[in-house]
Amino acid sequence: MAETTAETPVEGVEEYTTETPAAPEEYTSESLASRFGEPQPAAGVGRRKNAIARVRIIPGSGKWKINGRTLEGYFPNKVHQQEVNEPFKVLELDERYDVVARISGGGISGQAGALRLGVARALNEADVDNNRGPLKKAGFLTRDARAVERKKAGLKKARKGTQYSKR
Repeated sequence: MAETTAETPVEGVEEYTTETPAAPEEYTSESLASRFGEPQPAAGVGRRKNAIARVRIIPGSGKWKINGRTLEGYFPNKVHQQEVNEPFKVLELDERYDVVARISGGGISGQAGALRLGVARALNEADVDNNRGPLKKAGFLTRDARAVERKKAGLKKARKGTQYSKR
């Protein structure tokens, strides 16, 4: 095993410098501008109540895969299906992205809200310049912080106390 010293050059490196090398051509703003318009893969995390949804969107034909099941199989209620699809409807991007999501915690309604936020954040990441305005105006990028209030000591529920009896 040969040791590398200051005198022996490392293979593939001509000279050590403190300067950062130039960025590859694929990262320049011109190359990104030339790709403008074609769908980009992206990811986002959504939360609602106790539910957490990790979402990836990939350019495709509009297929949904939520915890290994289809959208209709996971959310049989049409209201929840509609709620989850709203970010695509606002941006008129129906059938342009495949969605892969992992959802955990909470109930059905919380999971639908978490998935909607995750999808909206992923679409925002895919194209910030064009998607952010309509998504923000529709309120899809705002995290709904309402959650169940915790139970306090000495009370039956979060606010309900025992009934007072004078006699």
